[in-house]
Amino acid sequence: MALLSDLINLDLSNTTDKIIAEYVWIGGSGMDLRSKARTLPGPVTDPAKLPKWNYDGSSTDQAPGDDSEVILYPQAVFKDPFRRGNNILVMCDTYTPAGDPIPTNKRFNAAKIFSHSDVAAEEPWYGIEQEYTLLQKDVKWPLGWPVGGFPGPQGPYYCGVGADKSFGRDIVNSHYKACLYAGINISGINGEVMPGQWEFQVGPCVGIHAGDQLWIARYILERITEIAGVALSFDPKPIPGDWNGAGAHTNYSTKSMRNDGGIHVIKKAIEKLGLRHKEHIAAYGEGNERRLTGRHETADINSFSWGVANRGASIRVGRDTEKAGKGYFEDRRPASNMDPYVVTSMIAETTILWKP
Repeated sequence: MALLSDLINLDLSNTTDKIIAEYVWIGGSGMDLRSKARTLPGPVTDPAKLPKWNYDGSSTDQAPGDDSEVILYPQAVFKDPFRRGNNILVMCDTYTPAGDPIPTNKRFNAAKIFSHSDVAAEEPWYGIEQEYTLLQKDVKWPLGWPVGGFPGPQGPYYCGVGADKSFGRDIVNSHYKACLYAGINISGINGEVMPGQWEFQVGPCVGIHAGDQLWIARYILERITEIAGVALSFDPKPIPGDWNGAGAHTNYSTKSMRNDGGIHVIKKAIEKLGLRHKEHIAAYGEGNERRLTGRHETADINSFSWGVANRGASIRVGRDTEKAGKGYFEDRRPASNMDPYVVTSMIAETTILWKP
């Protein structure tokens, strides 16, 4: 095993200019991440200089067997925290051989929205709070929970410290450092209300970069939990009953909101979000109705509300924003399994482009 570890950590830079590029894409379920690696002749930092590639879409539920080729278009490059050196992770989106985005390619439409001149002029910033649950691999029960049983009630676990309150910290800290190494703008981590549940935050990121960075952060987390022998769940309500669900609260601002008097722009944006509540809920993740019950720091899925410092509202405005008269707001509705390309672009489309 020591030799295996040595080989995994081999530094190639002294023997070859070649690098390994791990191409990452989203599979047919919209949540399953796939990846495969290829050798390139030298270091690359610009995705436009990377070759396109292909894969068998019939094995990912993205193409029929008799016309199975799906084309990968490189879109964003990150340093590879697993192979290190000049090796890279490449976030890709997916197309037919004719150049059309396949149905599960949600990045394509998001990029169109973010490249609209009105949206680009507003420089939309996003900060996404990604919650997730670590599970014991063979029994699919939260890490630290007695098999077939339950821990003590919620209360001591949120940001908790100690072997009886915090489960999986080594995974969380490894992920934090790996994201920073990769070049992801990860801004923090914390233990969550339900034991075995954690959160990391990505942002602030501008436009399409929020989706690229969150997806690669998810990929890195999947790889780390794979190494640790722990299962990773983005289910919005992994344990029924009196336990908190998992969300992906999305913090958002535009240039107009960040400027003096921005609070008036924020209120208009929230009003527009309320008018399209059902459309947003439909796009904010699968199984969200199990989480948005009006309990456990959520608003009821069927009603729209907003408030200052109110974690039981659909939209929360921070006290600092209210006091300064400018800033940002938090959309608390997205589920932990949401697609950040869909959610970020939809918020921009509704608040900037949509004319009720």
